[in-house]
Amino acid sequence: MEALLLDVVRLHETWMEVVFPRQLDPSTVLGKWKPETTAQTIGYNLWALLGAPLVAIAYPLLLVGFATRYYAAKFDSAVARFGVAGAVVVATVVWGSLTLIAHLQLPTDVMLGIGGASLVAVISAGLAAGFSKIGGRYVSILLAYPFAMTAIFLPPVVAALVTPAISDVVLDPSYELARWILDTFLAVGGINETLRGAFDLETFGAQWGIPGLGYVLMWVGISIPLGWFLGLLVSLADLIRPKPDE
Repeated sequence: MEALLLDVVRLHETWMEVVFPRQLDPSTVLGKWKPETTAQTIGYNLWALLGAPLVAIAYPLLLVGFATRYYAAKFDSAVARFGVAGAVVVATVVWGSLTLIAHLQLPTDVMLGIGGASLVAVISAGLAAGFSKIGGRYVSILLAYPFAMTAIFLPPVVAALVTPAISDVVLDPSYELARWILDTFLAVGGINETLRGAFDLETFGAQWGIPGLGYVLMWVGISIPLGWFLGLLVSLADLIRPKPDE
């Protein structure tokens, strides 16, 4: 509970520092800035009051940032031990073994689906590991996290596109998710109607001999902003609760 309270206080102080100086990390000499005039006091208190509900909303997201940072650190540790090539080899062994088992025990179409998913997963994991190895907050947010999300979300879609046995499990929920996103987040300004008029999720790509391309692009379109979002949450977690080496 003490750690939770410290997190909330630092999150609120981060909000205060958007407008007022020396709130999050006070100067050792000058200390924490405090209002001196009546106008400053009113503004300071109003800004603090406005930040209270925002902190209440943001704190659960901060907890997601803590969890994401923990697992990202595990991934970074593995990359540090094995290197990018080693991470690719490990992913290849894991997914290759799954493909081999599918080849021996399952129908050909299922095996091909798992093989395609394996290829996507290995490439995405390799790119995520490579950009993670480069390091830097901006590289991690812009590239490493999106490719990591792609490695998670895209393989089941690829498998479902070439495996009718599992298409209902993956593609039907994907279609419902796409419809929900269009009716909620993309309903602003008629963006949903524009997309519905220009694209059909189920048939897009068939004209070029790539059936199911719409589903692939949909999940790439989800993975990239979700990776950016998680990367920003990790950056917020680093700001609120810095790691020991920071």
